[in-house]
Amino acid sequence: METERPNVSAPRAPACPLVGRDEELSLLAESLAAVEERRDTRIVTIVGPAGIGKTRLVAEFVASRKNEVRAFEGSARDGSVSFSPFARLIRSRFGLVRGMDPDEARRAIRLQLEGVLEPRRVSDAVTFLGQLLGLTEEESPLTRAVSDDPHEAELVRRAVVKAFLEADAQKGPLILVLEDLHEAHEDALSLLRYLLEYLTGPILVICTGRDDLVYRQEDWARVGERRHTLLSLGPLGDADSARVSSAMLAVFAFGGEVPAPLIETACAFARGNPGLLAQMVEIYAAEGVIAEATTEEGETRLVLHPERLRAARLPATVEDAVEARVASLDEEERTVLEQAAAMGAVFWSGAFVALARTGLEAPDLWVEEETGDVARIGRMLDGLCKNGWIVRRAGTIFPGSVEYAWARSEEREAIASETSTDAKSLSNRVIADWMEHQPGVRTSEERIASLARHREQAGESIQAGLAYLEAAAVARRRYANGKSCEYYQRGLELLGDSHDGARIDALHAYGDVLQSMGYIDDAMAAFRGMLTLAYRLDMKKKGGAAHNRIGRLFRDMGSLDEGERHLTTAMSLFEASGDERGVASTIDDLGKIAWLKGEYESALTSFRDGLTRRQKLGDRRSIALSLNNVGLALQDSGQFKEALEAFEQSLAIRREVGDLVGVVTTLNNLGTIAEERRNFQKALVMFEEALEVAQQIGDRNKIALVLTNIGTTYYRSGEPEKAIGVLVRAEGLCDELGDRLKLAETLRALGKAYLMQGDLGKARDCIGRAVDLFASVRSKVHLAAALRTLGEITAAGGWGHAHTTSAREYFDRAVAIFEQSGNEVELARTFKTYARFLRKNPELAGNEEVQKEASTMDARADAIFGRLQMTSASKSELPPSPEAEIEVG
Repeated sequence: METERPNVSAPRAPACPLVGRDEELSLLAESLAAVEERRDTRIVTIVGPAGIGKTRLVAEFVASRKNEVRAFEGSARDGSVSFSPFARLIRSRFGLVRGMDPDEARRAIRLQLEGVLEPRRVSDAVTFLGQLLGLTEEESPLTRAVSDDPHEAELVRRAVVKAFLEADAQKGPLILVLEDLHEAHEDALSLLRYLLEYLTGPILVICTGRDDLVYRQEDWARVGERRHTLLSLGPLGDADSARVSSAMLAVFAFGGEVPAPLIETACAFARGNPGLLAQMVEIYAAEGVIAEATTEEGETRLVLHPERLRAARLPATVEDAVEARVASLDEEERTVLEQAAAMGAVFWSGAFVALARTGLEAPDLWVEEETGDVARIGRMLDGLCKNGWIVRRAGTIFPGSVEYAWARSEEREAIASETSTDAKSLSNRVIADWMEHQPGVRTSEERIASLARHREQAGESIQAGLAYLEAAAVARRRYANGKSCEYYQRGLELLGDSHDGARIDALHAYGDVLQSMGYIDDAMAAFRGMLTLAYRLDMKKKGGAAHNRIGRLFRDMGSLDEGERHLTTAMSLFEASGDERGVASTIDDLGKIAWLKGEYESALTSFRDGLTRRQKLGDRRSIALSLNNVGLALQDSGQFKEALEAFEQSLAIRREVGDLVGVVTTLNNLGTIAEERRNFQKALVMFEEALEVAQQIGDRNKIALVLTNIGTTYYRSGEPEKAIGVLVRAEGLCDELGDRLKLAETLRALGKAYLMQGDLGKARDCIGRAVDLFASVRSKVHLAAALRTLGEITAAGGWGHAHTTSAREYFDRAVAIFEQSGNEVELARTFKTYARFLRKNPELAGNEEVQKEASTMDARADAIFGRLQMTSASKSELPPSPEAEIEVG
């Protein structure tokens, strides 16, 4: 296979002056000046169609400042790679080459990080930055701490990447360029959005992408708020287009003037798009308007032939140009490019050798020098590079092969669409067989997934399904949760009812990832599928794990009895299979059920049992979790001193192992203890520190929770105005997250603050919305608490008999729900609130029967509190009860 084309490169548009972009360059310069002066982050996103000049604009700006600031670039051109823009950015920052030996790459990263970060943070940074590059993991205490929780691990990685960039920027301002974001995977965009929101320090982030970016991410321009500028790059004006076209064609005029018709025709086709102006140069060459000529000195070069313009068949559209270019290929060139298209956006010379030898018998003696096909394929690929179809890439992921990429994606798509089904199937089978034996394939989920796609397109469904599950597991270890979900789903679909052993493990992991991403119904379906397979195969340990996960889901949805049934079953199966870790975890989970029911003595017994078992196992992260749970039970039993000790021990371990999500949780719990003891100043200190860590890791759910507690502390300390300001922020965040349960809790707290302020209208509106939300998410206990608060607000209005009746109805409904759910703590609190209302309401104060009812309620509440050894002021998982805050009447 050799090209017959002359050994003269196809004309590519030469570099020409950047014109018509003065305003855009000024905006970038102003943004960088603000970064340098204010030592703060700025973001500029540039969007526009393909070829409009986004990359050229950024390159020109960066080149003009190369002696002033460091600039590093990443690109999402291969959207199939989960974190491609960050992988390229990290390689740019650390001077790494694609295909570099993993150990060598880690050493290079570590060496440079030692000059940027504190020694104790270097190992974590090496690990998490290495994950973005697809390097095999180098375990650290932090990765061990988060290994079982994909969501928590993702949050920690965000914090590590953010801390590195901010520390690096202290050595001098940075420009970070992230291009082609319209092709980026959601995993990469999620990390980038976090950085744009929370990154600080002298950093200019320049993002580019097609208009699809802002269509996919409708709120993109609001990420980072006032420090983010969205720049839409439009076509060049007529004069600027003509100037660019003239500069591109002038190289073929050799000092002469470029004929006006050539410029006008190019401009009419391109319509102000510089990329299409460059493409017109190639179209002129294909039609002979630019062609070879021999000088008097015998030198061959390309020159303009304007007289041929009239006879040239010029395309009316870009699609016409691509079609004409594809039609110009000879048979051998087309075959190679069809095989390249089957490989994808990136391809390797070694695969072409395997494709060329398909069906051939081996020679008597395999002497490499005599085969000649390797050299022949190399010459063919070189010819396609010269003719502008493909480009050779620096470095390669497969040793011994040269790596190439397509010059234009639209040409790859056109060729792929015209390739026969049989040819595609054969190519994909051979490519998969070749890839299967390449070193390093199984260290990257993208390479394994590529192998899976080739197997699938070759019709090998079972092998493809197993490969997808393998890719999903690798993606999960890298905390690429979005990609992991995609691969698990496709792999399970392809396997169907086969390979039960592989499917049971996949369903377990798939359910965990789905749950971490908030897809509760899908997670439940995965765990039920896992349970079915475990039952069929009589795998008690796996059955216990499935029941445990299902029980947790029911618990989190508020179905406590159903959750307890599944967790009790899990306990039996774990005990039968001798799984001590599973037993310890389930004991803790059952303790949480008891805690949520208000059965604090039972919860405390379970939590202490779980703690003892985990201490024997030596898992420090789990020990910290158990200590935190013990603290919760002690706190709600009114044993504040003991609770404080448990929380402080938990916090120390969580800080030591780097469990930042756990640090937020325990700081928040320490704040609630201080609040219960009416030490509001200390509570605010704890909550503010928890908020700082939550913002550091970008956990918006935890941020909303802590903001709500800060607001609650303010109104309990008699500062409703401050409370309202903070709670309104929490409300907006919960609304953005779409978390109806947290939004309802925040609205309930906001209603209490408005009630304290005396604004009964707003208080009633907030509580009314909270009631509707609690009902919609089927959270009966929270609904009852909101109804209790609605009863208070209605009673506080003093609007006459109708409202007295309505208030009683709300209290009665709250009592009924708490009795039905078995939550005695909240039932007792409701009795206290209801009784106070009955005594203080002027309309009911003289009614002996009603007053007797109030006394009965007080007595029942006191009996419950006495049995549980707590007071009505003790705090449960719900927002503070009204008795602990204000008197209403």
